[in-house]
Amino acid sequence: MPDIAHPAEDRRWRDTARLFIHPRVISMLFLGFSAGVPILLIFSSLGLWLREAGVDRATVTFFSWAALGYSFKFVWAPLVDQLPLPMLGRLGRRRGWLLLSQLMVIGAIVAMALTDPATSDTSLTLMALAAVLLGFSSATQDVVIDAYRIESAPTDLQALMSSAYIAGYRIGMLAAGAGALYLASELGSEKGQYLYEAWRWTYLCMAGLMLVGVATTLLITEPTRADTQTPALPAHDYARFLGVFVLCVSVLVAGYALSGPLVEAAKGSLGSQLNNAALGAFLVETIRLPLLLGVAASVGAAAIRAGLVNRRLVVTAYIAPMQDFFTRYGLKVACLLLGLIALYRVSDIVLGVIANVFFQDLGFSKAEIATIVKTFGLLMTIVGGFLGGILCMRVGVMRVLLLGAMLSAATNLLFLWLATVGHNVPLLYLIISADNLSAGLASAAFVAFLSSLTNVSFTAVQYALFSSLMTLLPKVLGGYSGSMVDSLGYPLFFLVTTLLGIPVLVLILFASRHLKTASP
Repeated sequence: MPDIAHPAEDRRWRDTARLFIHPRVISMLFLGFSAGVPILLIFSSLGLWLREAGVDRATVTFFSWAALGYSFKFVWAPLVDQLPLPMLGRLGRRRGWLLLSQLMVIGAIVAMALTDPATSDTSLTLMALAAVLLGFSSATQDVVIDAYRIESAPTDLQALMSSAYIAGYRIGMLAAGAGALYLASELGSEKGQYLYEAWRWTYLCMAGLMLVGVATTLLITEPTRADTQTPALPAHDYARFLGVFVLCVSVLVAGYALSGPLVEAAKGSLGSQLNNAALGAFLVETIRLPLLLGVAASVGAAAIRAGLVNRRLVVTAYIAPMQDFFTRYGLKVACLLLGLIALYRVSDIVLGVIANVFFQDLGFSKAEIATIVKTFGLLMTIVGGFLGGILCMRVGVMRVLLLGAMLSAATNLLFLWLATVGHNVPLLYLIISADNLSAGLASAAFVAFLSSLTNVSFTAVQYALFSSLMTLLPKVLGGYSGSMVDSLGYPLFFLVTTLLGIPVLVLILFASRHLKTASP
């Protein structure tokens, strides 16, 4: 008698795979590309540009802080969610903001292209400002894309939407990573033979790639739920809301500028006492950031008390989304979930900030890095992403989340192996295969996990908070990765990044027990 279980199972797997050609899933591929282009123009590609321009390694990794906009996007996500755009708003709430953010990304990349960091400290500062603008604009684009993704498709399609987004994101990273390195090399810039014109034209080409996202935004349709959630308040309420937000940001920026001399002195003093300059600097910055955020928040609270902002708008924008999350899960489980979100990516992000510099220090050429790390690594990430999306639908998000966390931490030990072996192309292929496959699988599961925690009524704000929290600690630590390597050396640094993944496994196990549903 024939076994009918296997054919039925095969049909279910085929039906799952067929959903990848759903129009909403395909649109996420192109929007993911648009989101993936800017990130490496702040991280690895910019890092190699700065190194070729003669900037020291510690300063290069400090530039990764320009992407902290990704970690604080929850602060202005309510603006994106609440403020109507005068002209672009005709496209719809999501599409209008999406087009604006993409145009800002293009402008920031062009500004970076027109700045030569090797000419003076002033030009290096201008490069930093342009990088910060790129981080802010790109993070805003991510806020809108995430909201669009969750609002435009049902829950059972989110895992595949996430997989398509990750695939597009990685293709965009390939274009801005391997593509930028190939192009800069072909145009004549190499280590020890810096040529600004090569990097200028490279970044201008990267700005042109963003037109893929612009075209997609103009072609897609607005989610129905986005239009129905648009609040109806007088224009002056939105203007005052925006004004107070700008005031708070100005206080934060002024605080950083005015506290600079005092902070530098504190870093030197504490670093001397601890006999570790990197640790002293990290501790001082860890204190300064929440302190200045508290001051900025106090200014905002004072403005609200003074009646400068419509309280209803503030409650809708900031308080209601958080209140909803804690009400749905309870204080204990909500804090557990937030802890998991904050730590899940710490192991691979901290390592990723300095990965390209590590490969370069081992003697790998830009062409080898572009071919193995970027191009071949992209394929492994896409395979991992689609595998993660399908597994999430078949065995459950939490199980794949645990598997991804285990693999992401374990593969960091392979970098330790490479550090002891040195320049070895076959070994690099092996390491990139394992690392990117696990990263793609983990990312697909994690995006699906975050989406499942999000209430559609507060899509942009809640998901922005989750994804911001996801990258905040890893990127702060990543900014010190250059100093950590200088103090510890590469082998011990990679061991530390592996150990950072252990608490994540414990949190996933606890979260699985407390969540009522551990599968989609």
